Amino acid sequence: MRMRATLGVVTGALALSALAVPAAQADEVHGDTAISNVVVNGGKPVVISATGTKTFNVTFTVTDNSGVDYAEAILYHGADIDSSDAGALANSSDGRATCTAVSATKANCKASYTLDAGYDVFNKHAGTWRTWAIATGDDADYVIKENAKSFFVQRLSKLTVNASPEPVRKGKTITVTGKLTRANWDAEKYSGYSGQSVKLQFRKKGASTYTTVKTIKSTSTGGLSTTVTASADGYYRYSFAGTSTTPAVNATGDYIDVQ
Repeated sequence: MRMRATLGVVTGALALSALAVPAAQADEVHGDTAISNVVVNGGKPVVISATGTKTFNVTFTVTDNSGVDYAEAILYHGADIDSSDAGALANSSDGRATCTAVSATKANCKASYTLDAGYDVFNKHAGTWRTWAIATGDDADYVIKENAKSFFVQRLSKLTVNASPEPVRKGKTITVTGKLTRANWDAEKYSGYSGQSVKLQFRKKGASTYTTVKTIKSTSTGGLSTTVTASADGYYRYSFAGTSTTPAVNATGDYIDVQ
């Protein structure tokens, strides 16, 4: 596994900013410049697999009565940017967002970012991230937002299911097993997600929706196992609702033939 080379990237980026404005401890406004409509990854959590990279966009709107000159957004993990322990700069050569004027006083801005599992992010970095943003107008007015938008960076989850025996006589016991795992960025593999509530659901043959049968907890290795009474042909699956660090996931239904 590669050692992470981006510690301190956030505060270092602030020092390299071409703007002659302070690295604010909180929101700061000088003049009428405004940042709004910040959207990270289309409004969805940024979900990263056990290995490889995830590239996504951040979009926002900047307004200033003299016209928009500059905009930048930095993503970080931590209570505030000064104490952040992970971050990401825009993929552009100068870290700036690309802004397109839609009127004399308004521009739509966009920047792409890439996070690399086991390099930019480790397990402790899953959860809430924030967006530090800055913009200036042509008249040197500016705005700084410590947290223009919060979003989740999550560890990709996987869920399996197996119902047996098959076929089975009506009224007999069916054992339904499975496993809940998620990306382990520290080890660059998938590991069991323990102690999580997971729903066992059933969809009768010919039906279009699943109904929850019971809820069980995953074991220390992410294992799942429970029993039900065979009643009708249909599909069993496990369903996990997700957490702030791990997205929701449904197993592919396993068909059981009841005779």
